[in-house]
Amino acid sequence: MAKKPKGFNNALAGLKDVKLPAPPKPAPPPSSASPAKRAPAEPSDDRLFEDEMSGVAPLAPDPRGRLGAPPAQEARAPVRRRATEDAEAYAALADLVDGTGPFDIADSDEYIEGLAPGVDRRLLKKLRKGEYAVQAHVDLHGLSADQARLEVERFLDGARAAGRRCVLIVHGRGLNSKEGIPVLKERIKIWLARGPLARGVLAFATARPADGGAGAVYVLLRR
Repeated sequence: MAKKPKGFNNALAGLKDVKLPAPPKPAPPPSSASPAKRAPAEPSDDRLFEDEMSGVAPLAPDPRGRLGAPPAQEARAPVRRRATEDAEAYAALADLVDGTGPFDIADSDEYIEGLAPGVDRRLLKKLRKGEYAVQAHVDLHGLSADQARLEVERFLDGARAAGRRCVLIVHGRGLNSKEGIPVLKERIKIWLARGPLARGVLAFATARPADGGAGAVYVLLRR
């Protein structure tokens, strides 16, 4: 190699002694043992509502009652058909017990008879035939309708109090009345089938000829 001449300026001669800075070390990869931090979760709607309502005081009660919920409209009660039917049945049973229900009545110019509701018709048949012994009787001849009514009430009340079952009411044929109409016969039919007297009567029937025939009536009383 040719020898460099003196005085030659070598610009790179001192670079070998210059120390360059070390390059930066790369960041280590994240370790699986230390998970990355997660972003904070957003608050729920309930939590947001609670935060918004914190410190809010409830309104004082309105003395005029306008702040409350409107009263619910009352619904119409449904028709209780079953309850109505039961009530009618109980009423009919009460009439049967009290003797105030409608009598089964049959009549003609010659006879009258009636049977309280629910009573066995065999009782009426036996009464019509005169199979019950007559235990007392009352004769209404010569009495007005008002007098006869009081007398019949007194007689039947006394007969029931004495425990009698079959009695006879002699009302006459009405031969001496105007136009020959048996007024008391019609009235007695009504008295025995309706009102207070009916409560103590099971059945009644026109008497047999031996006991007065069309001018008298058998009455079968309740105990």
